[in-house]
Amino acid sequence: MNNISKHPLSDLGYNFIEKKFIPKGKDEYYLRNIQNRSGTSYRQLTAFEIEVLVKNGNSTDNWNNILVSDAFNPDLVKSCKFYGLTRIGKLEPYYLEFNDLKVEVGLYNSTIISCDLGDNVAINHVNYISHYIIGNEVVLVQIDEMKTTTHAKFGNGILKDGENESARIWLEICNENGGRKVIPFNGMQPGDAWLWSRFREDEKLLKKFIEFTEKEYRTEPGYYGKVGDRTVIKNTNIINDVWIGSDAYIKGANKLKNLTIKSRPDAKSQIGEGCELVNGIIDFGCRIFYGVKAVRFVMASNSQLKYGARLINSYLGSNATISCCEVLNSLIFPAHEQHHNNSFLCAALILGQSNIPAGATIGSNHNSRGADGEMQAGRGFWPGLCVSIKHNSKFANFTILAKGDYDYELNITIPFSLVSINEAKNTLEIMPAYWFMYNMYALQRNVAKYESRDNRVEKIQHIEYGYLAPDTVNELFEAVELLEEITGNAFQQHSNISTSAIGKARQAGRELLQSRSKIIDELVITVPGAENSKRPAIVSKIQKAYDIFNGMIRFYGINHLLQFAEENNFFSINDLKKALTEKNIIREKWTNIGGQLMPEKSVMQLKKNIHTSKINSWQQVHDYYLAAGGRYTVDKTMHAIASLFEIAKINVDALSTELLAEWIAEAKRTQKWILAQIEASRKKDYDNPFRQMMYTSQEEMDAVVGRFEDNSFIIEQRKITAEFVRKLNSLQKKFVP
Repeated sequence: MNNISKHPLSDLGYNFIEKKFIPKGKDEYYLRNIQNRSGTSYRQLTAFEIEVLVKNGNSTDNWNNILVSDAFNPDLVKSCKFYGLTRIGKLEPYYLEFNDLKVEVGLYNSTIISCDLGDNVAINHVNYISHYIIGNEVVLVQIDEMKTTTHAKFGNGILKDGENESARIWLEICNENGGRKVIPFNGMQPGDAWLWSRFREDEKLLKKFIEFTEKEYRTEPGYYGKVGDRTVIKNTNIINDVWIGSDAYIKGANKLKNLTIKSRPDAKSQIGEGCELVNGIIDFGCRIFYGVKAVRFVMASNSQLKYGARLINSYLGSNATISCCEVLNSLIFPAHEQHHNNSFLCAALILGQSNIPAGATIGSNHNSRGADGEMQAGRGFWPGLCVSIKHNSKFANFTILAKGDYDYELNITIPFSLVSINEAKNTLEIMPAYWFMYNMYALQRNVAKYESRDNRVEKIQHIEYGYLAPDTVNELFEAVELLEEITGNAFQQHSNISTSAIGKARQAGRELLQSRSKIIDELVITVPGAENSKRPAIVSKIQKAYDIFNGMIRFYGINHLLQFAEENNFFSINDLKKALTEKNIIREKWTNIGGQLMPEKSVMQLKKNIHTSKINSWQQVHDYYLAAGGRYTVDKTMHAIASLFEIAKINVDALSTELLAEWIAEAKRTQKWILAQIEASRKKDYDNPFRQMMYTSQEEMDAVVGRFEDNSFIIEQRKITAEFVRKLNSLQKKFVP
């Protein structure tokens, strides 16, 4: 049966903190007094004020425990019940208006238990509010229950004094069995979640992370909930153990429990109708609307949940949107888009800038006998409609999957590829460089789109949105080597070369690809280990992909070399060579940590600093991110220059005026080719007869979808290309007078 206990009515509103947890010389309000920073001076009610309050239908267990400011107006308090110590700020005869909601200042028709109420609040029909500190000009209308318990943690995975470990909240991200679980905390960055979930064999590191989290927060029971200035809450059922920042807007929510909702004037958070949110952290500028269900979650800043989305045991990165669908046990980096009702993610690590379409089943686990599967996808992951993927699968950056049921685990290591299934031939097909060949418009446009949408107010982690960056370029190098090797293997099999020569396969493949041998068209080129099946994985358009991959690496390097020269005024080849020699540049391994790219050695140094206690808090970890972000431009430039010399197979000493002139000319050609690819990939949408057939005339089509000639993004890219060429011409004149 329900355990319902009886207590004297005179105790209601008191003894919020058990006496054993109250420090010597303190009372039960000592934490409340620390939290209330209003600076208001309170006094007791006058006899006249008490008389007015009674006349207005108010009651209390003890009028002496209602304290007010000098600007208190008793005429603005009607039909309220007060219990415990209640402190009320200024009340003036105004009404507050927000989004056409007009509410008079004052306290009306509410039960208020041991709360601090700021200046000119409007509280009306709040059936039960206890142990909250309310800011100035806050509107609370039609709320059924709003209370704070003595052990409130506001979504943080900490334990209060006297609590058992079983009460701790964990996020079981990336794997359903809890093997990568992390403790959520206010301010958690995606990089924090990644570090904590990745290095599971490092017990000392994991213990340090727990220590960082526990010392971030006080463990004494008895903290009050808070509602910041100018926050509006209306028509909401239950709000328990919730800390809410300023200028938030909550309307029609069903249940909010154990949450931190961060909000401020320049990054307002909103929660709408039918939402049920439990055990979570919601960062600045988030939007949550229309029947969302979220349990054990963290939402980074400027992210959205909409239209019945479900987010459970997951971390959602900043500038991300999930609509309709379900996400379980996942760690998602920034700039993620996921829509439509029947798609979901399960036990996944998604490295950002991803787009999950309708019908996608990303992370189904029905080929396993336990909840131990995982899926990892690099930046720019884009599965097609109704794609089904099995655990365990892993995808390189900018992998696009064509519609299909992928019945076997996948390991796609070639970036910028289109992966599809040829049902007729029962083969898996991989087309490297697909994005560059056929979808350059989207690839280039997404860079600007993600940058424009990055409205984080606290940019602790520097997020890379460009498609040519240390992580993708390193994958391009690996892909070039792989293409050489599998081409050589196919050639040897085609030519019946003995297995004793297999070790020379990569050399043979390189020679064929660099000479653009026509025999490549005759080869059936497969890549081993791409799929956990016996059917072949065929690689198509390999010559074109090989040329593009090499060209994009060179373009990346040339641009950064010229930028380095210009920024440092190195317009003498000797000065440039001397500066580069002093840098001792090498191409290093890089890692994507929550959308922030770092050299692998920097990640290892971070771990070492944590091990040796040079870093002792999450704040210091975040300072490390900021410092790494400050070095990123220089580090990326050095990586790009090292990549250029490596792909060109020369060292710094070989740099000459003539070679630099060749590279400048190549950069101009590549930039013009990119523009042509952007235009071609967009123009095909206008020339497609199956698109044209929806319109009775060209004029109607232009009116509906706009004219190709008026495309603002293409116009902008033409200007960028013209400026790029002009700049390179100017640089060439400086280097070659």
